[in-house]
Amino acid sequence: MSVFSGMSRPMKAAGVALIGVAIVAAVVGGISALSGDGSNEAGPSGTSSANPPGTSGGTSAPPATSSTATPPSTSANPTSPAPPTTPPGGQPTQGQPGQGQPGQPGGDQQASNKWVTVRVFNNSTIKGLAARAKDDFAGAGWNVTEVSNYSQGVIPATTAYFRPGTDEEAAAKQLAQEFGFKAEPRFAGIQDATPGVIVIVTNNYESGHKGS
Repeated sequence: MSVFSGMSRPMKAAGVALIGVAIVAAVVGGISALSGDGSNEAGPSGTSSANPPGTSGGTSAPPATSSTATPPSTSANPTSPAPPTTPPGGQPTQGQPGQGQPGQPGGDQQASNKWVTVRVFNNSTIKGLAARAKDDFAGAGWNVTEVSNYSQGVIPATTAYFRPGTDEEAAAKQLAQEFGFKAEPRFAGIQDATPGVIVIVTNNYESGHKGS
């Protein structure tokens, strides 16, 4: 006996329609379950298998700061140290004032001045004054070659005399500065005397090194 037995024709038609709808719904539901792509499935340890933001799918390129990057070149020559301003041997640099130049204290020039010949003459009433002055000068390194008396006139004060424009000038001025007396050009009475510094000592000569 059919389930539609005893039903009117309209009732039968409605029942058939309901059954058909149910069958179609069941079929559609089954197809949907079988056709899922799993794009929302979880990855290992519950993390999403989707790529992080800003990256594309597939194999990722190594980061730009990989350890395989070539280190900066170290083949450049190091900066050479600046050359010393003073040449070997203690010589002064060209263009700079050095020791021993005329007009400067100390240095080779002053040492060379002391090899200029010096002669000492006594023009005082003190016996042996020239010899005493000679010992003072020689003890300071001066080249004293003669000790004598000067009796051709009266010299007012102890003075070292020189010929201008010669080595005697620098030597006489240095000697006079060291021992505290004057240095002047030769006067007429000794103008033609033997070359060298002529020191005429008088009563005002005081023994001892006076220079600074």
